[in-house]
Amino acid sequence: MYRFLLTPRWWGINVFVLLAIPFCIFMGSWQLSRFEARVEAHRSADRQVETAKTEAARPLADLLPVDQSTSGKRATATGRYARQLLVPDRQVDGKNGFYVLTLLRTDSGKALPVVRGWLPGKADAARVPAPPAGEVTVTGALQASETPGDNGISNQGGLPSGQTAAISAASLVNLVPYPVYDAWITLEKADSGMTAVPATAPDNSGLDLKAFQNLGYTGEWFVFAGFVVFMWFRLLRREAEFARDAALGLVPDLEEEARQQPTAV
Repeated sequence: MYRFLLTPRWWGINVFVLLAIPFCIFMGSWQLSRFEARVEAHRSADRQVETAKTEAARPLADLLPVDQSTSGKRATATGRYARQLLVPDRQVDGKNGFYVLTLLRTDSGKALPVVRGWLPGKADAARVPAPPAGEVTVTGALQASETPGDNGISNQGGLPSGQTAAISAASLVNLVPYPVYDAWITLEKADSGMTAVPATAPDNSGLDLKAFQNLGYTGEWFVFAGFVVFMWFRLLRREAEFARDAALGLVPDLEEEARQQPTAV
């Protein structure tokens, strides 16, 4: 009854199934490994942020460019505060408010964006304390430039003068007449009247949407493998039933019927 398995059609089906199942399992396992790697990266990033708090501060130049190994490290820089900007719609401890961002002009000629602290409510320059005058040395957690549209960073335009949606060199260079470091720091101790902004883990190291996409793809590939097996058994059962019915004479011989049909003149 199962001699149909030796037909060319079923040879093709069997070869497809034998190739498709291992491929689906391999892809599912690969996506699972990507998810596990992101989970481990998330844990490592959290540990790095905590460990960095106890490490000695290093000169800014020694930590640039910012990458996953230097993000969150304590950096120090010396200069004079210049242009001050507000970064609206930022949350600290679940409350909405705004960052106070002041550019620190260094001896290198570049300016370092420094988040001096956070205030609750709508961005209002009248509520912000003036930055210290004269030469200052700041110490804080080094952070990579933000990318508008990622990780909840606003990409809105048309903000009032004196505000910026993202802390990035690409955004700030259009607001000031001097070059800006492709990095920023958040002060360990906020200036008077403000709340310190905690450092965040490096980009692509958290359990973000991409991580859970990997987990979703894992499930999809294993479902595909199960579906291939299900369809193979379903086709096998249907073919076996058809062969059995044909052997019992319950199904007409299609080839014989075709020979008996009159041909068109």
